[in-house]
Amino acid sequence: MSGKEDNVGHRKRLRGKFLKAGPESLLDYEIIELLLTFAIPRRDTKPIAKDLIREFKTIQGVFEARHEDLMSISGIGENAAFLIKFFLEASSFYLKEKITKKEYLHSAKDVLKYLQVSMKSLKHEIFKVIFLNSRNEIIHAETLHEGTLNQSIVYPRKIIEKAIRYNASSLIFVHNHPSGNPKPSAQDREITRNLVFASRMMDMDVFDHIIIGDNDYYSFAENGDIKHFKEKYLVLRQG
Repeated sequence: MSGKEDNVGHRKRLRGKFLKAGPESLLDYEIIELLLTFAIPRRDTKPIAKDLIREFKTIQGVFEARHEDLMSISGIGENAAFLIKFFLEASSFYLKEKITKKEYLHSAKDVLKYLQVSMKSLKHEIFKVIFLNSRNEIIHAETLHEGTLNQSIVYPRKIIEKAIRYNASSLIFVHNHPSGNPKPSAQDREITRNLVFASRMMDMDVFDHIIIGDNDYYSFAENGDIKHFKEKYLVLRQG
């Protein structure tokens, strides 16, 4: 059997393995190897895939590597580097579409999965708002700011105006920490409190503010902060 025939047979076996048992049945480098066959059809992609895993440590590291860093690996040309980056962006788009028009309370894990895929390894901060209708269905997700967050940038009035435009009843705020540590700062807490207060003034609800880290997240709702800010708002309003 020639090397070419053996390579074709190997690819066929990998595809069959994937179709039968899913990606969990493949080794890390085999997943990358299989993906590369679509961009490098006439070459053995196994050694290239192994080099990518060796350089970027994990599958996640490969998909999140910069375009130019991918092309520094021998065998990775423009098409292969594009395919790897496109795969990540397509996955993010698919997850975003999956959560749209779904009730948040029944799809919170899917929302978190979408946020972690699209935000966790960014090198700069972004602030995103997820808008929900009166049935708690997600109707829109929008990035409102890119760059370091501060009180003058996350302006409640602008967010409320967007919410009115989308006819939203509830909001979820999301931003990432490029440091990888999702622990909220004092400023993060102040911003969240002000956003909760502004939303309540307009009879809108805040479900959560989620901070995305590398492999973890912080939920203001899960930790009781959102409830605390809402109670504080009621006390101030009644006083």
